[in-house]
Formats: sequence, structure tokens, C-alpha cells
Amino acid sequence: MDTTIGSQLDSCKPANSTLGCPPQNGSATIQGSHAPSAVSSDAILGRHLAHRLVEIGVEDVFSVPGDFNLTLLDHLIAEPGLTNIGCCNELNAGYAADGYARSRGVGACVVTFTVGGLSIINAIAGAYSENLPVICILGGPNTNDYGTNRILHHTIGLADFTQELRCFQTVTCYQAVVNHLEDAHEEIDRAISTALKESKPVYISISCNLAAIPHPTFNREPIPFSLSPRVSNKMGLEVAVETTAAFLNKAVKPVMIGGPKLRVAKACEAFVELADACGYPIAVMPSAKGLVPEHHPHFIGTYWGSVGTAFCAEIVESADAYLFAGPIFNDYSSVGYSLLLKKEKAIIVQPDRVVIANGPAFGCVLMKDFLQALAKKLNRNTTAYENYQRIFIPDGVPLKCDPREPLRVNILFNHIQKMLSSNTAVIAETGDSWFNCQKLKLTEGCGYQFQMQYGSIGWSVGATLGYAQSVPDKRVIACIGDGSFQMTAQDISTMIRCGQKNIIFLINNGGYTIEVEIHDGPYNVIKNWNYTGLVDSIHNGEGNCWTKKVRCEEELIEAIEIATGEKKDCLCFIEVIVHKDDTSKELLEWGSRVSAANSRPPNPQ
Repeated sequence: MDTTIGSQLDSCKPANSTLGCPPQNGSATIQGSHAPSAVSSDAILGRHLAHRLVEIGVEDVFSVPGDFNLTLLDHLIAEPGLTNIGCCNELNAGYAADGYARSRGVGACVVTFTVGGLSIINAIAGAYSENLPVICILGGPNTNDYGTNRILHHTIGLADFTQELRCFQTVTCYQAVVNHLEDAHEEIDRAISTALKESKPVYISISCNLAAIPHPTFNREPIPFSLSPRVSNKMGLEVAVETTAAFLNKAVKPVMIGGPKLRVAKACEAFVELADACGYPIAVMPSAKGLVPEHHPHFIGTYWGSVGTAFCAEIVESADAYLFAGPIFNDYSSVGYSLLLKKEKAIIVQPDRVVIANGPAFGCVLMKDFLQALAKKLNRNTTAYENYQRIFIPDGVPLKCDPREPLRVNILFNHIQKMLSSNTAVIAETGDSWFNCQKLKLTEGCGYQFQMQYGSIGWSVGATLGYAQSVPDKRVIACIGDGSFQMTAQDISTMIRCGQKNIIFLINNGGYTIEVEIHDGPYNVIKNWNYTGLVDSIHNGEGNCWTKKVRCEEELIEAIEIATGEKKDCLCFIEVIVHKDDTSKELLEWGSRVSAANSRPPNPQ
């Protein structure tokens, strides 16, 4: 199973500088701290910030330099435990911090004032939607320019410097503008601790002339964070568990479904513990793939209505009770609001709240505590899983290719399936890769990431960079469409500079296929690139990179053998040429339903 925020926070491995190993006194202390000692020569803001980042588990910072952040970057890279990863643009730096946070539990990026901040904000919004703690650091104006009515470069030409701050207020959970040394220590610590507690991005702007100035508040090594643990209301927890157990124990064929908020609730292991105890079949919502082990004996696949795993929706929707742990029901996950669920049958467990059918509801009840306590109260009931076994038919096998026949997408993913192991991780880009990667059966230990709630095409290039940097022991397999790749292709360069050994399958079908299936038009056709030629030019003979263009199964097999054999230590870029109309059946179904939802006429006034 993938290393997620939840598992990172729950593990006690001080050597890895990971988060939140509970000590004997019950508080969650961040690992990797040092005993206080005088370090007056380094008593500066920049070194304090660098130390804090290392202390919470950040070893790589993704940045784009600008004149307002250069001095700050000097002091960040002077920290022995911190590596600066220079990205080609701010958007990709944000996507990389997003990908990094998915494994390490927290990520960080550094850009410059407004011109960099407004460029990175789309990536920060995506991290917010996915509940990822990303520390977004911006080099701000000189302190002497505040309140002077001066107009600065990198702004929109007004003397008001708050435009960037106001934009970030809706996509971060805390904003700190550091333009006084006296409260810099407090503001930085509050921002970082808020990101970790809320599992959301934060904004920290640091005036460009403060990073290198000594101040008494930085005179010693900072005292380690001690985050007060959140606890459930004891009485509320007991009543919620008793009421839920009574509801589920009288059901004939109950089921369990994991949602994406299992990660932010740090409840993945508790979900499996409950499944082991009760014997219910377990499924995942599409955006939770990778959070629940697919090798579990009662795992039945992805619940995604009519486009999910075969036989999964039938079992879930015919159940007389279903427990959803951390769900997000939106138009995409509900296939255009077409799920056949009834509220009166549902237990909805959110990170700190439980709702039973149409009521009652219990607040201040943490998901992890609830699932663990419920496991001790449920009667074992395997009826629904036995029903699944009766109707289950193994997946079909793609039609065999004729010699040199143009490659089909289902053949491509049949071969990707064979590549998966505990030493791999999959990154799925928005588009048909969503649906094809959902059908991959993840082996134990195989990572899996994609961005469903925000669905920003182009996310995967930066996310692959950041995720791969955080898990150097895994080989990341990224499945990216040509339209998405054109958005963010530049940071292939950074992957090569960092010596990453990712395997990127670039699926070249000439357009925005997911948009075609929702609503077609000439705007969905893109200019075709020579993608392998582009990557070769980016490589430019520096670093380890290998490219291959494939058009049939024989060439694909050869390319995979080379990528996993003699080129196993290289970044491998495989351009796969497929027909423009070659899409998964799930995308065809999903696209028509989402199109219908988008096309609903206005309600009568």
C-alpha cells in the first residue's frame, strides 16, 4: 500500500524525520529535532525556516528563483538536510510539492512575489482540494516599501501589495506575511503547525530584506513542535459506535466503501482493521484507489457506479446497508449524479463526524477512533461477499493483436499491469488514464496517485517529479496523455537533472480525449509533436535518459524490456501512438453521463 500522509504521520521512525510519532506524554512531537544549543552565527530567519522544514520531514524544496526570494534561497540551500530542486516554472513547482506531500506527509515550494505566486496558485488550489499540507513560501517586497504608496515591479501597477495575499486566502488554511523580525518566529511556526493540523496548504510571505538579518528570537535551535493531539469526545464516540453497530448488525448484506478522506483522517489501517473484523466486502471510491490494500481477501474493486469494477456496483447498490469512510460525492465520482444509493441505508463517516442514515449525527468523533471501536462491536457477516463470489466472472482478456497491428490502449495497459510490484508506483493523469489505471490491480506495496477532485490536466508531470523525489526506492510509472503533457512538459528536464528513473508512457492520440467524450469540437484537437524528439532535445546529452516511439505490441514489449532491463537506471520516455478514438468503455459511459449533467437546462424560476 502507498505511503500516504496517514501512514507517515502514524509511523514511528525517527531516522526518517517523519511526522507525529506519539511520545510517552501523549503529544505528537515532530522527529529530527536537536537539543537546544547556542548558534548565534546562524541566528537568522532563513536558517530558522530551513531548520523547521527539515524538522517536519521536508528534504527537498521545489523552487523558481526571483529577485525577491534569492537571499532566502541562499539560506535554504545552506541547510545540510535540505536540497533545492529548481523547476522550470512555478506551476510545476507547486505540482511537485503536491506529489511530494502525498508520500512524505508535507511538501514545500518557494517562488517570488505575485508574478510567481499567481502562477503557482493553481497547483496550491489542487493541493487544497486533496487535503495536502504544502508550505508555499514566497519572497516578498522589502519591508521599507510597505505603506509608502510606491509601485513595485512584479505587481499589477498598484501600490496595494495585498493582491497576492487576497488570492491565496481562499486556497490556503493560514496566511503569514512576515515583514517584522520580532514576530517572524511566531508567524512561521504558526503557519507550519496549522498546515500539519489542518492538512491543507499555507502561505508564507517573507520580505526579501529579512532572510539574512540576525535576531535574538533565532539565537538558539528552535524548540521542537509539540502538536496537541486531537481527541474524540468520549461520550459522543460511545453513542456513535453503539448506534452504528445496532444499525449494521440488523442488516442482511452490509458493505464498506473507502473514500479519499481516509488519508487526511489517517484511518487507512483502521478501515482494514474493521474489514478484518466484520467480514464485509470492501470497495474504494475512485479517488481513494491506493489507500486500501487491493490484495485484501474481501476487496471487490472500485465503486464508481456504472463505470467501476465489474460486479462492484451491483453488490454495493443492492446492499441494505453501506458504510462510507471519508467519501467525496461530486459530479465526477458520482458519474453525473447517477449512483443508485439511498441515504437511509448509509453510514457516512467523515474525518471528525458520523451521520447515520437520515439522522442522528455525531460531531467531535474522529474517524480512526470510530472505526477501531466499531470493529469490536460488529457481528461478523460475510453474506454480501458470498453474493459477490457467486456472480463474479474473471476479467476478459483483450483480443490478441495481429502481427504489427496498430497498438490498442487495452493492450498497453495489459503490459503495464505486468510491470507492477512493491517497487513501483503509478501516477495517472486526468483523462482516459484515470479509467485505464483504475483497472490496474495494485500489488502489495505498489503506490498509486491521481488528482480527481481538482482534475487539473498537466498535474502529473510535476507530481511525478515530486513524488519520485520523495520515494527514491520506487520506480514511478506515469501514464500521461499528449494534451496534458503539452501543458507542463518542461520539467522532464528537472527529472533528468535529479537523476530520476521514472518510466513515462506518453499516450499520443492527438487531442483532449476526455473532453471529446464529454463534448466534442475542433478545440479538442491539438498540434501533434514529435514527443520523443522533444525529450531528446531536453536531454541534450546531459544525464541519463532514453526514449522510444512505439506503434505496435511487438515494439511495446521490446521497449518495456529495455526500460526495465539495461535502462533500469535511466529516465525512460515511451511515446505510444494510438488511434484518436481508442478509449476505454468506461470513459465513453462516464463522458456521456457527465455531459448530460453539464447540459441540464435551468430550473424553472
